[in-house]
Amino acid sequence: MRLSQLFFSSLRDDPVEAEMPSHRLLLRAGYIRQLGSGIYSLLPLGFRVTKRVEQVVREEMNRIGSQEMEMPVVHPADLWRESGRYDAVGPEMVRFKDRAGRDMVLAMTHEEVVADLLRDIVKSYRQLPMMVYHFQTKFRDEPRARGGLIRVREFVMKDAYSIDRDDAGLDASYWAQHGAYVRIFERLGLEAIAVASDVGMMGGSLAHEFMVLNPAGEDVLVLCEQCGYAANRQVAVVPRPSPAAEDELPTEAILTPGTATIADLAAFLGIGIERTAKATFFTTGDGRLITAIVRGDFEVNETKLVNAVQATGGIRPATLDEIKAAGMEPGYGSPIGAHDTTVVVDDLAARSPNLVAGANREGYHLRNVNVPRDYTPDLITDITNAREGDPCPDCGGTVILRNGIEVGNIFKLGTKYTDALGAGYLGEDGERHSIVMGSYGIGLGRNLACIVEAHHDEKGIAWPDEVAPYAAHLVTIGAAREPRVVEIGDRLHALAADAGREILYDDRDESPGVKFTDAELLGMPWIVTISPRSLAAGGAEVTRRTTGERSTVAIETLESWLRDGFPGPEAGAA
Repeated sequence: MRLSQLFFSSLRDDPVEAEMPSHRLLLRAGYIRQLGSGIYSLLPLGFRVTKRVEQVVREEMNRIGSQEMEMPVVHPADLWRESGRYDAVGPEMVRFKDRAGRDMVLAMTHEEVVADLLRDIVKSYRQLPMMVYHFQTKFRDEPRARGGLIRVREFVMKDAYSIDRDDAGLDASYWAQHGAYVRIFERLGLEAIAVASDVGMMGGSLAHEFMVLNPAGEDVLVLCEQCGYAANRQVAVVPRPSPAAEDELPTEAILTPGTATIADLAAFLGIGIERTAKATFFTTGDGRLITAIVRGDFEVNETKLVNAVQATGGIRPATLDEIKAAGMEPGYGSPIGAHDTTVVVDDLAARSPNLVAGANREGYHLRNVNVPRDYTPDLITDITNAREGDPCPDCGGTVILRNGIEVGNIFKLGTKYTDALGAGYLGEDGERHSIVMGSYGIGLGRNLACIVEAHHDEKGIAWPDEVAPYAAHLVTIGAAREPRVVEIGDRLHALAADAGREILYDDRDESPGVKFTDAELLGMPWIVTISPRSLAAGGAEVTRRTTGERSTVAIETLESWLRDGFPGPEAGAA
């Protein structure tokens, strides 16, 4: 491909809206352009990288016996009603009516479609097990798109589905997919770790997310460097301290002006924050007010809370009016004397005696509040976040917290969808059984962005060989002084095309500085320079983008590389 004909434009300055290196570099190098919030066009270079990523995923899916297919992006809403997710999923799912007035949705994922196909196609145990997958556009109306391709609203996902007779079969399929994911991310040049995760809207009995560590990641991971424990903080359960036993003391109202935060309250009273009870208020998608109580030295884990109260449509922070309507005072609230609210108390807070809690009067708190003497919770369970330095649940060491970006996920769905849609098979025993499913997703665009996050420097992108849009970037300079420069450049470009190994050829009438800057910004694994100086030295100057190592390679050797393939990732330039 001649750069003079490439549909792209590089930017000399960093885009002001770019938050992360991948966002900045993909825009600057002309790989992507934004159309709307969370909606991007892949320009030819970005499209080629995405197709390279897709091919790696395809090869590993095929390797474990998964069959490629394609399912629609628009679904009848009735399918999602059958599974129960039409009402359970919030506004991130786009709902609309077709011209006949039928309710439709834009695909967020395809479990319902697979289950619908299964009830039509699978009749007997002899047809199982199977695995299928496809690459398809998804749309999720995210409230806050960010980071370029890291969090978008429209994206292409590889979603695979395992189809088994029983839980033993699902287990085998699940770990086969797990192994395929490990190989995929290794080939993409990503150091991904598998962490235990919440099943979320997917449901099922087990889930893992594959994460790459990144300070800008939205997920917080709980990791133990001693034993390898790894979990998303959404689901991490770590041992908590055992409060010292105390006699329950009488409740006492105290004046605490200007102490609407736990830190202010503890400082005013001269006590540790662990001696306080913190109230946080939420409203569920089905309209319930939730009052969550944790000790002041912990934070509420919203995922644990959602699961504990089975919140349809998730939760959001409650409004001041909603809190006051239940008889509680924001900043000074507690369940004592409250009404029309579901009270969930963290088990550590419930075991901690004589805490300071809100008095539901502005400027006042209560000393020596005890559960269940002073109020009766609707539920006592773990609803707190793990903290840096907490004990590891597996080995007793200490855990660390790191931010991560999810690049893939796998779920044991069980029979959730097949039971709902009536997808079953006739077993060897002559009885009808529900088909057992698993679901496995990888977002292509997010992986592309994470590759850039992991493979860039101050000059630009440095693509791994496996996914680079072109193996080499050919630059010609000094043609006015040496006509052979263009002749050789044209011949090498044509030779590569004839061999089915296209290269990017910068044939533009630009200065050497512009050409070299773009070559380093665009990030092909090899930069090949033809110039009067290189020809005088015996051939072409070849630079390995990742290391900067340079050497002169004879034109005949370069022609052989273009026919047969450039040296592998570990090879030097010579």
